Amino acid sequence: MGSVLAIANQKGGVGKTTTAVNLGASIADAGYPTLLVDLDPQCNATVALGLPKHGSPNVYACLSGDLTLSAAATRSGLESLDVVPSTPELAGANVELPRIAGSESILRERLGSVKERYLFTLLDCPPSLGPLTVNALVAADKVIVPVQTEYFALEGLAQLLDTLSLIQRELNPRLTVAGMILTMHDGRTRLARDVEREVREHFPELVFDTVVPRNVRLGEAPSFGLPVLRHAPQSAGSAAYLRLAKEVAARG
Repeated sequence: MGSVLAIANQKGGVGKTTTAVNLGASIADAGYPTLLVDLDPQCNATVALGLPKHGSPNVYACLSGDLTLSAAATRSGLESLDVVPSTPELAGANVELPRIAGSESILRERLGSVKERYLFTLLDCPPSLGPLTVNALVAADKVIVPVQTEYFALEGLAQLLDTLSLIQRELNPRLTVAGMILTMHDGRTRLARDVEREVREHFPELVFDTVVPRNVRLGEAPSFGLPVLRHAPQSAGSAAYLRLAKEVAARG
């Protein structure tokens, strides 16, 4: 049976999509069947893998109808990595879902056979704690939290952990934190070093050993519709996500 992992943090710009795309590509590169589900109406993960924003089937069709994630999966350009694309129409789900009784569990009901087909399913969440992120956390077995090594990232971390506790208590008791990944790290600055130290001191068992550096190749890879593993395989960003994939696989 495979694992479903949500990549979540309500703060924007912390590297959620970068992590989802490049972690998914790195896990798939190791030969593990992997599915990436783009739950963000901005469609960044979809575009980063060279797929169109308005393609079909897509994740909106799963949330608004009876289509399962397995049936909506589309081949990416990488072996062992499939994608359920997003669409700008998904923005409407933030209004539509709360009107449906039991809407928090729709994505879990649409998982279909993903756990039989894929060893890892990654859910790329939008930068909010709205209905789409809640659906992802209810459907997930574990959550990976990208944490930018800057001051405001720490401010939002407590709110996210409170939300995770609420979902564990009320909707998904099996949900656990797989780990926190430090992103956009510039080891030359005192602030980045201080934030890393604080996060590791507060959550010694949860923070991955891998630290993702600020890296030009990571930033430009989406414009080529490729993960950094294919765009710049020798870059520091590619090496970081390959190490992270090994840690995630080891933690199951």
